[in-house]
Amino acid sequence: MAQKEVILSSEGLKRLEDELELLKSVRRREVAERIKQARQFGDINENAEYDSAKNEQAWVEGRIITIEKLLRNARVYDVSECPRDTVGIGCRITIKDLQSGNVHEYTIVGSTEADPRGNKISNESPVGRAVLGQKAGKVVSVAAPIGMLEYQIVGIEH
Repeated sequence: MAQKEVILSSEGLKRLEDELELLKSVRRREVAERIKQARQFGDINENAEYDSAKNEQAWVEGRIITIEKLLRNARVYDVSECPRDTVGIGCRITIKDLQSGNVHEYTIVGSTEADPRGNKISNESPVGRAVLGQKAGKVVSVAAPIGMLEYQIVGIEH
Protein backbone atom coordinates (compact mmCIF):
# COMPACT_ATOMS: atom_id res chain seq x y z
CA MET A 1 0.00 0.00 0.00
CA ALA A 2 1.44 3.36 -1.05
CA GLN A 3 2.03 5.92 1.69
CA LYS A 4 0.32 9.29 1.42
CA GLU A 5 2.62 12.10 0.33
CA VAL A 6 3.23 14.67 3.08
CA ILE A 7 3.51 18.22 1.81
CA LEU A 8 5.80 20.42 3.92
CA SER A 9 7.39 23.83 3.77
CA SER A 10 11.15 23.95 4.22
CA GLU A 11 10.48 25.40 7.71
CA GLY A 12 8.08 22.55 8.50
CA LEU A 13 10.67 20.01 7.39
CA LYS A 14 13.29 21.64 9.61
CA ARG A 15 10.90 21.65 12.61
CA LEU A 16 10.22 17.92 12.19
CA GLU A 17 13.92 17.11 11.78
CA ASP A 18 14.76 19.15 14.90
CA GLU A 19 11.99 17.48 16.91
CA LEU A 20 13.20 14.03 15.79
CA GLU A 21 16.77 14.86 16.82
CA LEU A 22 15.59 16.11 20.22
CA LEU A 23 13.48 13.00 20.81
CA LYS A 24 16.29 10.63 19.85
CA SER A 25 19.21 12.39 21.53
CA VAL A 26 17.66 13.97 24.63
CA ARG A 27 14.19 12.71 25.44
CA ARG A 28 15.06 9.00 25.10
CA ARG A 29 17.88 9.42 27.63
CA GLU A 30 15.72 11.45 30.01
CA VAL A 31 12.95 8.84 29.97
CA ALA A 32 15.43 5.99 30.40
CA GLU A 33 16.83 7.78 33.45
CA ARG A 34 13.32 8.27 34.87
CA ILE A 35 12.63 4.53 34.42
CA LYS A 36 15.92 3.67 36.11
CA GLN A 37 15.13 5.95 39.08
CA ALA A 38 11.57 4.65 39.36
CA ARG A 39 12.83 1.07 39.55
CA GLN A 40 14.82 2.05 42.61
CA PHE A 41 11.58 2.84 44.45
CA GLY A 42 10.86 -0.87 44.70
CA ASP A 43 8.03 -3.04 43.41
CA ILE A 44 7.20 -1.89 39.86
CA ASN A 45 3.70 -3.43 40.01
CA GLU A 46 2.38 -0.53 42.11
CA ASN A 47 4.87 2.17 41.19
CA ALA A 48 3.19 5.28 39.74
CA GLU A 49 6.52 6.86 38.80
CA TYR A 50 7.50 3.75 36.84
CA ASP A 51 4.12 3.59 35.08
CA SER A 52 4.34 7.27 34.19
CA ALA A 53 7.87 6.91 32.82
CA LYS A 54 6.90 3.83 30.77
CA ASN A 55 3.91 5.71 29.33
CA GLU A 56 6.16 8.61 28.42
CA GLN A 57 8.62 6.20 26.83
CA ALA A 58 5.82 4.74 24.70
CA TRP A 59 4.76 8.23 23.63
CA VAL A 60 8.34 9.24 22.71
CA GLU A 61 8.91 6.07 20.69
CA GLY A 62 5.54 6.45 18.97
CA ARG A 63 6.30 10.06 18.08
CA ILE A 64 9.71 9.05 16.68
CA ILE A 65 8.03 6.46 14.44
CA THR A 66 5.41 9.00 13.31
CA ILE A 67 7.99 11.66 12.43
CA GLU A 68 10.21 9.17 10.61
CA LYS A 69 7.21 8.08 8.53
CA LEU A 70 6.30 11.70 7.77
CA LEU A 71 9.87 12.46 6.70
CA ARG A 72 10.03 9.38 4.46
CA ASN A 73 6.93 10.56 2.61
CA ALA A 74 7.73 14.28 2.64
CA ARG A 75 7.74 16.52 -0.38
CA VAL A 76 8.94 20.06 0.22
CA TYR A 77 6.96 22.53 -1.83
CA ASP A 78 8.46 25.57 -3.45
CA VAL A 79 5.99 28.46 -3.63
CA SER A 80 7.97 29.91 -6.55
CA GLU A 81 6.81 26.96 -8.70
CA CYS A 82 3.24 28.27 -8.53
CA PRO A 83 2.18 30.91 -11.12
CA ARG A 84 2.22 34.37 -9.48
CA ASP A 85 -1.50 34.97 -10.07
CA THR A 86 -2.70 31.57 -8.84
CA VAL A 87 -3.35 30.20 -5.34
CA GLY A 88 -0.94 27.42 -4.45
CA ILE A 89 0.49 25.79 -1.36
CA GLY A 90 2.56 28.32 0.55
CA CYS A 91 0.55 31.31 -0.67
CA ARG A 92 -1.01 33.80 1.70
CA ILE A 93 -4.52 34.60 0.52
CA THR A 94 -7.09 37.19 1.43
CA ILE A 95 -10.67 36.06 1.00
CA LYS A 96 -13.96 37.83 1.57
CA ASP A 97 -17.04 36.04 2.90
CA LEU A 98 -19.72 37.25 0.48
CA GLN A 99 -22.53 36.74 3.01
CA SER A 100 -21.05 38.53 6.00
CA GLY A 101 -18.54 40.76 4.25
CA ASN A 102 -15.82 39.59 6.66
CA VAL A 103 -12.30 39.44 5.25
CA HIS A 104 -9.89 36.68 6.31
CA GLU A 105 -6.21 36.05 5.63
CA TYR A 106 -4.85 32.52 5.47
CA THR A 107 -1.70 30.75 4.41
CA ILE A 108 -2.31 27.52 2.50
CA VAL A 109 -0.13 24.73 3.89
CA GLY A 110 0.04 20.93 3.86
CA SER A 111 -2.15 19.15 6.41
CA THR A 112 0.81 18.41 8.72
CA GLU A 113 1.45 22.13 9.23
CA ALA A 114 -2.18 23.29 9.47
CA ASP A 115 -2.83 25.63 12.40
CA PRO A 116 -6.19 27.41 12.19
CA ARG A 117 -5.31 29.62 15.19
CA GLY A 118 -2.21 30.74 13.29
CA ASN A 119 -4.30 31.30 10.11
CA LYS A 120 -2.66 28.34 8.37
CA ILE A 121 -5.22 26.17 6.64
CA SER A 122 -4.66 22.82 5.00
CA ASN A 123 -4.74 22.35 1.27
CA GLU A 124 -7.08 19.44 2.10
CA SER A 125 -9.58 21.58 4.05
CA PRO A 126 -12.81 22.60 2.29
CA VAL A 127 -11.64 26.20 1.84
CA GLY A 128 -8.11 25.10 0.89
CA ARG A 129 -9.42 22.72 -1.79
CA ALA A 130 -11.79 25.36 -3.14
CA VAL A 131 -9.15 28.09 -3.59
CA LEU A 132 -6.21 26.00 -4.88
CA GLY A 133 -5.46 26.80 -8.50
CA GLN A 134 -7.80 29.80 -8.56
CA LYS A 135 -6.97 33.40 -9.40
CA ALA A 136 -7.68 36.66 -7.57
CA GLY A 137 -11.25 37.84 -8.13
CA LYS A 138 -12.62 34.31 -8.43
CA VAL A 139 -15.66 33.39 -6.30
CA VAL A 140 -15.53 29.88 -4.82
CA SER A 141 -18.26 27.86 -3.10
CA VAL A 142 -17.51 25.82 -0.01
CA ALA A 143 -19.84 23.20 1.49
CA ALA A 144 -20.18 23.74 5.24
CA PRO A 145 -22.44 22.24 7.90
CA ILE A 146 -24.54 25.44 7.78
CA GLY A 147 -24.86 25.28 3.98
CA MET A 148 -22.92 26.61 1.02
CA LEU A 149 -20.59 29.51 1.71
CA GLU A 150 -19.18 31.76 -0.97
CA TYR A 151 -15.82 33.45 -0.78
CA GLN A 152 -14.15 35.81 -3.17
CA ILE A 153 -10.38 35.63 -3.48
CA VAL A 154 -9.33 39.23 -2.90
CA GLY A 155 -5.55 38.83 -2.92
CA ILE A 156 -2.73 36.34 -3.35
CA GLU A 157 0.80 36.74 -1.99
CA HIS A 158 3.64 34.35 -2.79
